[in-house]
Amino acid sequence: MSTALRTVPAVPVARETADVREWVRRAGAMSPVLAVIALLLVPGGGGAQGGTGGTGTVADAASGLLVVICLVRVLRGGARPLTRAAAVVLGLPVLGICLAAITSNDPAASLPGVARYVQVFVLVPAAVLLTIRDRRDFAVVAWGLVAFALLQGSVGVVQYLTGTGASYQGEDVRAVGTFGATDVMGMATVVAYGLVVVTGIALGSGPGRTRTAALVCAGVLFVPLVLSFSRGAWIATVLACGIQLLLSGVRRAARVALAAGALGVVLVGGLGIGSAMVKERVASITQVAAAPDQSVTDRYTMWAAAGRMWRAEPVTGVGLKGFPAYRDSNASLALSSGSDTAGAGAAFARQPLLSPHNMYLLVLSEQGLVGLLALAGSWLALLVGALRRRRLGADCALVATGLLAWQLIDFFYADIGGPSTVLMSVVLGLAAWWALAEVGRARPVGG
Repeated sequence: MSTALRTVPAVPVARETADVREWVRRAGAMSPVLAVIALLLVPGGGGAQGGTGGTGTVADAASGLLVVICLVRVLRGGARPLTRAAAVVLGLPVLGICLAAITSNDPAASLPGVARYVQVFVLVPAAVLLTIRDRRDFAVVAWGLVAFALLQGSVGVVQYLTGTGASYQGEDVRAVGTFGATDVMGMATVVAYGLVVVTGIALGSGPGRTRTAALVCAGVLFVPLVLSFSRGAWIATVLACGIQLLLSGVRRAARVALAAGALGVVLVGGLGIGSAMVKERVASITQVAAAPDQSVTDRYTMWAAAGRMWRAEPVTGVGLKGFPAYRDSNASLALSSGSDTAGAGAAFARQPLLSPHNMYLLVLSEQGLVGLLALAGSWLALLVGALRRRRLGADCALVATGLLAWQLIDFFYADIGGPSTVLMSVVLGLAAWWALAEVGRARPVGG
């Protein structure tokens, strides 16, 4: 046999080895951000209190360390860290937050709310934006979200199959991952983030094997999302992925929608994955007037209470962390004393309803019209910025736009609260990098 036939080309192997080393090096550089994501696995002691309630977690401490590290890097660099537009967009929420705290009837009680809002909507997103240098760093964080979603989703599926999840309709089958029964939205949020990310990558222009891997991940993450029984997460995910599909092309959107529908029929209808409970949960989405369940009644009652608070203080609201104090005087008798939580290793407990489960109404009631315009204006600016940069890279644009769309839609059904809140700030920072940073033409997310 000739020597030529026995020789193995070394160039592709060397190139793959170099790519792996590059990914490892970048993962090390992005470790402060990845640590915030990974440390969400450490259980928190504060539960999932709504609004600005709840105690800090290890992941919250890691986000504080991320901000400090970023600040040190900025001071050592000596250059202007943010563009003028980025500083305005990310700093805009501070206006409403501080004004609501100053005008609050109890400014001292509002101070923890100031710290929480500034952490979640200003400092951590800005730190993530400044830590990411280019699209490969963007890809490292994006795939980090996917990896965490796969881990949480796997735990959730096992909980459903073994009957060790949170209580739902008298059975311990609700998939909640490591977040527990007091934060039933935690796993659903994480899995939805991962699903939106891989959808954007699969619809982008990356290498074929990367897009194939993203499609496989999307199919895997679909299952725990269904088993979370979270109506708000379902609605936000369907709409966000639909927006991504439309941005990638109408014909492709039609084909993928048919494929996704077929997958849903096979998994839920054919294999019977939570079919009866899923059908009942889907049907309950439309039962808001005829025969709503108690959770729907509580939600609409709290929405009405938030509206009354805003009408009483339309400009600056009742003050940060003021919703629980003013809830009973503005809510009707239809509001229950709390929601039942049990399962996933926790005993039965009544969890108080401390927020309206609608971020826009929470901000409107506590910060007034000024606060809502400041926060919503910042989010809208991020979304517009992400859409305007579509031509610079389909992958990043679809991921960033999808994540922002998901969050803004989910805010109609949820608000900040619980351990997963800090992950939302990382997601906002990831999207803010694409929308606000100086982005050059580079490799796609999967490259």
